[in-house]
Amino acid sequence: MFNRILALAAGWLALVSSPALAAEPKPWQLNLPHPASPVAELAYDFHTILLWIITIITLFVLALLIYVCVRFRESANPTPSRTTHNSLLEVLWTGIPVLILVAIVFPSMKLLYASDRVEDADMTLKIIGNQWYWSYEYPDHGNFTFDAYIAARTADEAKELGVARLMDTDNPVVLPVDTKIRLIMTSNDVLHNWSISDFGVRLDTVPGRLNETWMQATREGTFYGFCSELCGIDHAFMPIAVKIVSKAEFEKWVKEAQEKFAAVPTSAPVRVAAKGADLTANETVLTR
Repeated sequence: MFNRILALAAGWLALVSSPALAAEPKPWQLNLPHPASPVAELAYDFHTILLWIITIITLFVLALLIYVCVRFRESANPTPSRTTHNSLLEVLWTGIPVLILVAIVFPSMKLLYASDRVEDADMTLKIIGNQWYWSYEYPDHGNFTFDAYIAARTADEAKELGVARLMDTDNPVVLPVDTKIRLIMTSNDVLHNWSISDFGVRLDTVPGRLNETWMQATREGTFYGFCSELCGIDHAFMPIAVKIVSKAEFEKWVKEAQEKFAAVPTSAPVRVAAKGADLTANETVLTR
C-alpha cells in the first residue's frame, strides 16, 4: 500500500514538474504547453519563477496563520495583548512585497520587449479574422491567400476525416522552422484574437487596425490555437492549426499553394484628376 502511494505521488510530481510533450492537449495534462519558440520559452520560464514565488508566499502566510491560531488561542492567551503598532513589522511587510515586485519587473519587461516585434524578419504572414474563420495571406511568396474553416465539429466528423475535433482546419497554415516570421493581424468585422500558446502568441485582431508581433518555431509539428476573444455565436468554432515544416518542405508547399490558391488581386493605382479633364479608356481616376 505504501509503495502504491509513493508511485502515485511520484507520477503526480512528474506531471506537475514536466511540460506537455505534444502540441495537442492530453487528458489530465498539467502545466503550460511545451514551448516551441523563443518567446514561449521566456513565458514558460517567467511562469515557473512566479509559481515558485507564489508558492513560497502562500506557505509563509499559511505558517503565520497556523502560528497565530495556536499561539494566541484563548486557552493559551487568556489576557490578550493591546499592542497596536510595531515599526519593524510595518516596515518589513511593506518593504518585502515592494522588493518582490521590483525583482519580478526584470523578467517581465524582458518578456514584454521580446514579444513586441522583430526588425529583421525573414517573411511575413498576414492574419485576418472573420466571423467565424481565419484568412491568411503570404505577401512574400506571391501574395496568395486562403481561408481556414473548422474541419470537424462532431466526434463522428473527426473520426471520418481523421482529424482533431474542434482543432483542425481544412487549410492549415504552413510555416518553416527556424525562421523569423512577422505576424500582421487585422479583422474584417469584429474583434478576434489569434492565440497559440506553444508559440507564445496572443494578439487581438482589430477592424481597421494592423497589430504586429512575431514568432520563430524551434521544432516541426502541428500546433493548435483558438480565437481568444468573444466574437459571436460561433466563437468556439474558429480554431487555428499551424503546421511547422522544414524550409525545403515549405518551399515545395509554396509552389503548390500558388497554384491552388489564387493570388490576391492588386488594385490599379488611383489618380486624382482635375474636373473636366479628358479621360482615356481603362483609367481609374477620382474627380474633385
